[in-house]
Amino acid sequence: MPHFDTERTVAHSAEAMFALVADVDKYPEFVPLCEKLTVRGRQSSGTRDVLIADMTVAYKIVRETFTTKVVLDEAARTIRADYLDGPFKHLENIWTFTPIDDGHCKIRFSIDYEFRSRTLSMLMGTVFDKAFRKFADAFEKRADAVYGKTV
Repeated sequence: MPHFDTERTVAHSAEAMFALVADVDKYPEFVPLCEKLTVRGRQSSGTRDVLIADMTVAYKIVRETFTTKVVLDEAARTIRADYLDGPFKHLENIWTFTPIDDGHCKIRFSIDYEFRSRTLSMLMGTVFDKAFRKFADAFEKRADAVYGKTV
């Protein structure tokens, strides 16, 4: 099963980075392969929000939509997306944000996935792998654009 895991230090606070990643409605503006994202439902409970979201990913002539349950846990500084429906057999994505000081944090991004169809896996596997490797970069660049780049 394909897996990707990365950890990096960024020049933004854990709170700011959590808010940026939690703002899923903006993903089509900057997330690799994300063509459309629709939040179908949202429930809040204290510092935790649970979303049901449909994401459409596209590459050339291939277009797939999948549904995830996204748990935004502000107190724990984690965001977890678990697969509900679509072209995958399995999909699990976890973000963690660890404060270092007021202006820096450590971000960890991990994703495990497996396509349901062997054909789709052959068509999209390499593309997905490359895109996931660019995710952390895309969010860091987005944070620099939204919050300003610290020298």
